[in-house]
Amino acid sequence: MQKVIGGFLLGGVAVVALSFMHPIKQVTGTNIMSANQPAKKEQIQWLTLKEAEAVLKDNGKPVLIDLYTDWCGWCKVMDKKTYSHPEVIKYINEHFIPVKLNAETREDLTWLGKHYAYQSSYRVNTYALYLTQGELSFPTTVIMPSKGEAPQAIAGYLEPKEMEIILHYFGEGHYGNQSFQQFHQQFSSKWK
Repeated sequence: MQKVIGGFLLGGVAVVALSFMHPIKQVTGTNIMSANQPAKKEQIQWLTLKEAEAVLKDNGKPVLIDLYTDWCGWCKVMDKKTYSHPEVIKYINEHFIPVKLNAETREDLTWLGKHYAYQSSYRVNTYALYLTQGELSFPTTVIMPSKGEAPQAIAGYLEPKEMEIILHYFGEGHYGNQSFQQFHQQFSSKWK
């Protein structure tokens, strides 16, 4: 009896071991996917500054820039909590031209015909100084409402519910037509 149980357990272990070596395939709809692969998560379609400028030529959407640094802890929290929130992702992808920009990039940048370079005395690219009007803080969410218009910098970490009102204000064309205070008073948040 013990030999039968031992053989059964050994056979079960072999089946489990083989299943890790050869993932089980599942059929979902018309797609075949591996059982140990998570479904692809929706993400913000971040562009480089150069790509955004090319898109801007044919598109009237405002530009949203996530201005960050590699050492910024709150920038990483914002990536993990805010920029991975499903409603934030969907809204930004539909209503903005999104750009992710490291403020400390040493790469020369060009935006609307103006050139920006790394400035060692500030340890940032001068484009970051332009976007924040010299008031550096990380993370900073920058909205450029329309081509050639001054950047609107919102410094600090934003929760999804705080980001919601800002996105709707700029994404639906309220900026320039209504003060933020007026918009805020009538706005009803839906995101958590």
